[in-house]
Amino acid sequence: MHVRALSLRDFRSWEAAELELSAGRTVFLGSNGNGKTNLIEALGYLSTLGSHRVAADAPLIRIGAQKARVGATVVNAGRELRVDMELNQGTANRAQINRSPVRRPREILGILQTVLFAPEDLSLVRGDPGERRRFLDELATARLPRLAGVRADYDKVLRQRSALLKTAGRNARSGNRGAEMGTLDVWDGHLAVHGAVLLAQRLRLVHELYPHLAQAYSGIAPESRPATIAYRSASLPPEYLDPARSPQPEDERELEAILLRELAAARPKELERGVCLVGPHRDDLELMLGSAPAKGFASHGESWSFALALRLGAFELLRSAGTDPVLILDDVFAELDRRRRTALASVAAGAEQVLITAAVPEDVPAELEAVPMRVETTGEADRRASRIAESASM
Repeated sequence: MHVRALSLRDFRSWEAAELELSAGRTVFLGSNGNGKTNLIEALGYLSTLGSHRVAADAPLIRIGAQKARVGATVVNAGRELRVDMELNQGTANRAQINRSPVRRPREILGILQTVLFAPEDLSLVRGDPGERRRFLDELATARLPRLAGVRADYDKVLRQRSALLKTAGRNARSGNRGAEMGTLDVWDGHLAVHGAVLLAQRLRLVHELYPHLAQAYSGIAPESRPATIAYRSASLPPEYLDPARSPQPEDERELEAILLRELAAARPKELERGVCLVGPHRDDLELMLGSAPAKGFASHGESWSFALALRLGAFELLRSAGTDPVLILDDVFAELDRRRRTALASVAAGAEQVLITAAVPEDVPAELEAVPMRVETTGEADRRASRIAESASM
């Protein structure tokens, strides 16, 4: 898989950009502030419907504009597909496939698969559980695009149920038992159904990612303690959390029953606190180095190695399905020592398409032989002057 063309309109700092790309390795060169990361952020958005830098869409729309457009032509096994997204201020986003509108933006998921490694990935190791849940869910959705609908349905149920818990809790404390209790039973069922699907996919993903992660980490940091991962959930029995366990198709029904039992048991506490205490939104991906958790115990170098191993493991897992995802490396080589550079470069050398951002050519390992594209601004006060000029091969 590779991107043949990328177009932007009013995305981040770019009023307009049109790029022709090719398979192989391309590096976007330019000093900070010239918009090179914005280019690969746009591709990441088409792949995941989210940014690796911000949680909301509003910052992606150029200041002064009402909407932004991102489009790409993707080549996969000799077949071309055009995918376009329109990001709107205050209204729903819209998407097209081959210039034809689709009902929901999430219908474009799966057309472009990317694995993006960026400095922000340190938060996978050092950040909150939400960062690791997002990593799991985006990777699971790349493998099974229909999971995007399950995630959206789960989030909707979670919001509705949480609001109902607050109302029911207030009424219960005032001595009024309203109709909310019966309605909560209905929402419990919805949460268990969608939550079970999401849990089953996460457990399956951890099981399959585990060996790729361990191998990647040992190659990056052979002198370090072995790296392992495990899914952590207070809602599930321990036997479900063993990463060596291969999840079965019937697990979804069992997980649904488990969630319903846990929701019933947690109901008094949930009413008291007004929050939903059971479900995959409370879970975490545990990262271990030897017998110690990476968070809080890993050195800076070990944290970088673990974050890199997670992304390389994800790349190999997606690749095992028969198609190389586009590998995107956002200004990371300057942060890595020689060994980690070499490990990353060895994987990149065999990928169908690699897109790299760097401030100077010296940041990119020579063995990658990347084709440079200079990203620059011809007028500091006028972003419309932004342009890309292709240079000679490095």
